[in-house]
Amino acid sequence: MSIFDRFSLEGKRLFITGGSRGLGREMALAIADAGADVILSGRDGGSLEATASEIRALGREAVTIEADMGDPEKCEEVCQLILDEHAPVDILLNNVGGRLIDTATEDLPLGEWQKIIDLNLTSTFVCTKMIGGAMLDSEKPGRVINTASMSGMIANRGIGGRCYETSKAAVIAFTRATAADWAARGVTVNAICPGGFMTAPNQRWSKENPEVIESFNAQIPMGEFGQPEDLGPLAVYLASDASRYMTGAALLIDGGYTLW
Repeated sequence: MSIFDRFSLEGKRLFITGGSRGLGREMALAIADAGADVILSGRDGGSLEATASEIRALGREAVTIEADMGDPEKCEEVCQLILDEHAPVDILLNNVGGRLIDTATEDLPLGEWQKIIDLNLTSTFVCTKMIGGAMLDSEKPGRVINTASMSGMIANRGIGGRCYETSKAAVIAFTRATAADWAARGVTVNAICPGGFMTAPNQRWSKENPEVIESFNAQIPMGEFGQPEDLGPLAVYLASDASRYMTGAALLIDGGYTLW
């Protein structure tokens, strides 16, 4: 067997939240390129279909579900739909999330706090409980991959909305705890912790708060923001048999930002 065979995802099925744009899109395309069929959820039908078309061009099946996974009830509905109509799912990638707000803690309304907690953390819990939980009854190994953030380990400079750091730290803790619970049951649970990537939200930040982006970039030892496609190989590794002995890990991919 070639070493590359251990990275093959032929015959597997991925469900990824927030999979139509940015980091999610690149990870979905990489996993499809490695052989998996893909179920994508997202809020924008146009970008969902565009990404699905790219996946189909690779010779893989692609199913799209337009939904706001930051709404806990809608998240449950989507997961139940997948279990009813598209099971089994071999790989779950909880990617949906975002900061969205720049408000100091002392001025942050409770509703805004809860919105980010639900988007980043509650969606991860619901999908892991339902889609990941179904993997426990399978004879095949299951993979849960959570998109956390280096912001779950540090506080970002010059920006509010600390519900983001809080929620991403909780995703890391949830990853580790669930990994411990499921390690003996054939399901691994790991987290990817991206640093600064020039996705559409950060492109917007660079226009609205250029000093924040410039200061951030200056603190990256490798000297530049990452590109979304840099995450694809790591996602394939965590989804594949190559990572069978890794669980509970929180893997930084940040150009060295957190080294200082």
